[in-house]
Amino acid sequence: MDSVQVRLMREADLPSAERASAVTFFESERSTRRVSDPEIEPRSADASQQWVDRMRFFLSIDPEGCWVAIDEVAGARRTVGFAIAQNRAGLWFLATYGVLPSHQGQGVGKRLLDAALAHAGGRPGIFSSSVHPGATRRYRAADFSLHPQMRMVGVVDRSTLPVIDGLREGRADDFAWMDQLDRDLRVAGHGPDHGYMLDTLRLVVCRDPARPGYVYLDDRGRASLLAASDPATARKLLWEALASSQGPTLVNCITAPNEWAIDVGLAARLDIGQEGYIAVRGMPVPAPYLASGHFL
Repeated sequence: MDSVQVRLMREADLPSAERASAVTFFESERSTRRVSDPEIEPRSADASQQWVDRMRFFLSIDPEGCWVAIDEVAGARRTVGFAIAQNRAGLWFLATYGVLPSHQGQGVGKRLLDAALAHAGGRPGIFSSSVHPGATRRYRAADFSLHPQMRMVGVVDRSTLPVIDGLREGRADDFAWMDQLDRDLRVAGHGPDHGYMLDTLRLVVCRDPARPGYVYLDDRGRASLLAASDPATARKLLWEALASSQGPTLVNCITAPNEWAIDVGLAARLDIGQEGYIAVRGMPVPAPYLASGHFL
């Protein structure tokens, strides 16, 4: 579209990019919702602010990976698409990407993804993908392997919770070994992302240096990112997350190499379903590992 400009994101673009993101993902989730799924709710004000804060962080760390599509018609300007990618040492990841439904199928998404992929500079890559057919065609054309992922939802049967020991609250002085574990599992460490997550999430770590692992928990006790050296440590960390959950919980980004997570969820009486893909290029699917949607 001649009226659409794809350019690097600026901080002033964040509010309009958030609105485009909220509309895009609401419509996508509503169109793919199964009858048995809960009703799709619009993004809350708190969640909108969290999105803006996270994207501002990415913009401050690696601005060359942050792109927007701006439509200018009759003097009016609005964000109609966005692609936020980041490089961390030898790894590229796509934190979020989307185009307003009104502008899909017109080449805007391809231009955004091409810009984000150019930023990779040949690095291996990873991201979490929806089932949108147009987007998945672009990912395959870019040589990404699409690995189906599952999610588990429900209220934990607390009678199933085992006694867990050997864990403690995480601290900033854990970041060095956490980054080494990240490198073992996903090519590169999270680097500055750990500092951001520690400020906004609860961190629990396994204190056994021979079997390290960590999990970040959100304000409802849900596992936001989990990494471990072995399945036994991963199971222990996920059980800690389920024990911390308040009301309905969610365990997502479960891939086939992470069957340990399925075993824990089923034992806790959660329901299992399928949800999109983990896309990887130039690297295996991380395990034992549960990716974060934004921080991968």
